[in-house]
Amino acid sequence: MSCAQTILDYGLRSIGIGERLLPRSDFTLCQQFTLIGSGMIWNIYFGVLALIIGFVLATAVAMGKASTSRWTRKPAEWFIFLFRGSPLFIQFFFAYFLFLSLKGVYPIFSPLTSATFGALVVLILNTAAYSGEIFYGALQSIPKGDTEAADAYGMSGWARFKRVIWPTMLRLGWPAYTNEAIFLFHATTLVYFAGFPAFQQKGDALYYASYFADKTFNPFIPYPILAGYFIILTLIVISIFGIINARLNRHLPQERRRRLRIRPQIIR
Repeated sequence: MSCAQTILDYGLRSIGIGERLLPRSDFTLCQQFTLIGSGMIWNIYFGVLALIIGFVLATAVAMGKASTSRWTRKPAEWFIFLFRGSPLFIQFFFAYFLFLSLKGVYPIFSPLTSATFGALVVLILNTAAYSGEIFYGALQSIPKGDTEAADAYGMSGWARFKRVIWPTMLRLGWPAYTNEAIFLFHATTLVYFAGFPAFQQKGDALYYASYFADKTFNPFIPYPILAGYFIILTLIVISIFGIINARLNRHLPQERRRRLRIRPQIIR
């Protein structure tokens, strides 16, 4: 079988398109690159959606924690503490069995027992907690002169938040948020490893890399391939977030612009 035919057969296998049976023997590099790359579709799906929805939730959590109202501040603080204080692996494991239990009582929870939706919920809540703490720190770092200038212009409420507080918060917190985004994509490898089953072998990149490692008893080919895909994905994330960072700091002199400093987290 040619490499081109392998790509046609297995390129979209992780989402149920193409050949249903996995190769059993005589594994080629093309098969490993193709199937692991196919699994990356799920990693990108989880990462992109969790990042977008989690960003909105993180902003709300940060504003809640910065609130002077105890009834708003305390739930935000406990939300951050809960999801930052427990390992993501345990969150996946607990969430799956929680959704499985709820499914027996309330059928509406049935979709959450699949990784497609259940794992996505966990990733959204987890990244919202970490990002919320980042944005809260950025809120605390906003120069007092900025808010005083907004007051002097007669801004209040939504206009003050939209034109002064929120843009400044993003500008100050963006470098740290970039690191969180990178870690989020890396954390998507835990989805099928932690508890959510891969129905009909529709797994992510790590699922297929583990399959080849188990079958060949040689982890030194599939896992470096997996790492290579994630390095490429990380470079794409850094590039996109770097463009946004430049946009957020476009009004500042060149020497005062905050540059991205990528500090990957080894363990959370």
